[in-house]
Amino acid sequence: MIESLLPRSAAAGSSEHFGDTPDGEGLFPQERALIARAGAGRRREFTTVRACARLALKELGLAPAALLPDESGAPVWPTGIVGSMTHCRGYRAAVVARRTSVRALGIDAEPHRPLREGVLRLVARPEEQAALAGLDGTVCWGRLLFSAKEAAFKAWSPGARAGGIRPRSPHDFRVTLHPAGGTFQAEILPDHPEATRLEGRWLATTDLLLTAVSVLHAPGTP
Repeated sequence: MIESLLPRSAAAGSSEHFGDTPDGEGLFPQERALIARAGAGRRREFTTVRACARLALKELGLAPAALLPDESGAPVWPTGIVGSMTHCRGYRAAVVARRTSVRALGIDAEPHRPLREGVLRLVARPEEQAALAGLDGTVCWGRLLFSAKEAAFKAWSPGARAGGIRPRSPHDFRVTLHPAGGTFQAEILPDHPEATRLEGRWLATTDLLLTAVSVLHAPGTP
């Protein structure tokens, strides 16, 4: 499913899994050390999402590699690669692409159910809440908004580190959902003179909400 949210021009690799691989299977020693003291559930999701990532890298012709987190917790990809991972109950996925074709990727998966009472006002700005109030009940729009912000934050982070712009959290984005087209836009806050609008796509199934942001190179740039 996740590959349907990526632009064809991205030439990306992707993999998703609806269960878990055995605890620790296929991990590199450095990865295994990171979760040595984690609970069983955390170890399984860590193992499975990295198995997805290595399958996605294989689609690009790359050998398996240890995928360790940086200081912010984001995975460090092989040289020349951008990517993103996500996991929620019953679903794990990873997408990757060559940096020559895509500047950044961000994906997120959430269970398709409403946010807990009181959470929406914490994650949505007043204007976002007003926009959601006008939508029908076919989708858990509040949860989708949350997911879109997570995907935007993951995609923006590499550029933010390089450019000195550092959003503190996913909620430093203002998101506009487009229900009819399955798309959304995310703008970093506060407003910045550089181009800060990210374009994303979303998908809703009975059980899952998936969002993805792909930042492509501007025409004429390497």
